[in-house]
Amino acid sequence: MGSVVVGDTPKSTRWWHLADRVGATASFLCAIHCALLPFVLTVLPLLGLGFLAGHRFERGFVMFAATLALFALVGGYRRHRRPLPLLLAVPGLALLLLGVTWATAYPIAVHSVMVTCGGLLVASAHFVNLYLDRRHAHAEAHVHGARCAH
Repeated sequence: MGSVVVGDTPKSTRWWHLADRVGATASFLCAIHCALLPFVLTVLPLLGLGFLAGHRFERGFVMFAATLALFALVGGYRRHRRPLPLLLAVPGLALLLLGVTWATAYPIAVHSVMVTCGGLLVASAHFVNLYLDRRHAHAEAHVHGARCAH
């Protein structure tokens, strides 16, 4: 049985592209959140958003982003066989995880820099993965189209 095709793209590939988009957005938002946190820390409780500064929220968000990244990036690697997204994601995930665990005992600037850099690396990994996936799909379509023409 083949994959279900919707338009030109197999349904499973569309799911992976969506996972990469959500992962990139989540990682980028995480990076912005962590970069701005030292500046808005005192304002968040006044706006009823104090939970955004809590370690529990941050750890949960990082675990979600890390899980999504691993699934999307490993899936992408299986399709396009290019290691760059994983090479960007591994140090990014390490910075994120260390930032929300180990760095909480240090000044907020250390935590913010680690998690911001980690989020940007993971977001970059998703964007590169999307690019490589599209390039791979285009090459595959070109090869299969050329074969069908003969």
